[in-house]
Amino acid sequence: MKSRRITFNSPVVLSFVIISFGVMVANYLTAGVSNRLLFVTYHSSLASPMTYVRFFTHVLGHAGWSHYIGNMMYLLLLGPMLEEKYGSKAIIEVILITGLVTGLVTWLIFPGIALCGASGVVFAFIMMTSFTSFKEGEIPLTVILVAIIFIGQQVYDGLFVQDNISNMGHILGGIVGAVAGYTLNKKES
Repeated sequence: MKSRRITFNSPVVLSFVIISFGVMVANYLTAGVSNRLLFVTYHSSLASPMTYVRFFTHVLGHAGWSHYIGNMMYLLLLGPMLEEKYGSKAIIEVILITGLVTGLVTWLIFPGIALCGASGVVFAFIMMTSFTSFKEGEIPLTVILVAIIFIGQQVYDGLFVQDNISNMGHILGGIVGAVAGYTLNKKES
């Protein structure tokens, strides 16, 4: 009988999930203080070094367990395939760029909004996934449909649904993922 072993098949994605879990636990143990200090980006002074840190770390913080679980399920579904196809370095870069873009735009355009969560990264991964069968000179219909449905839903929700969800963060993450998917697949062609 052949033995089975558990493998750490997607180091970046699994590390992200584990670190985010630790951040969630810390958030509950500190009654939200750790999130406010480290894992939520908001319009703070550019003189504070923590402002720049939070531009990246806000993707690790989540508002609650359902927020965390929803994001992690998508990351665990999409991330390993993307990490296998593009490599760990590319996935780290997409996460960092998504964090910076969503954090910076929120800081610049929405000064009264605080942002946390991996939703932008999730939507970057969704758009990257739609590019996995991309070939030079072709535009996969899946890319067009995902973009139309995804952006349409985010615009609709942003205009007509009152909730605590950053639709702009989703759209920006999707744009980062689309650019990354296109660029990475173009290199492979």
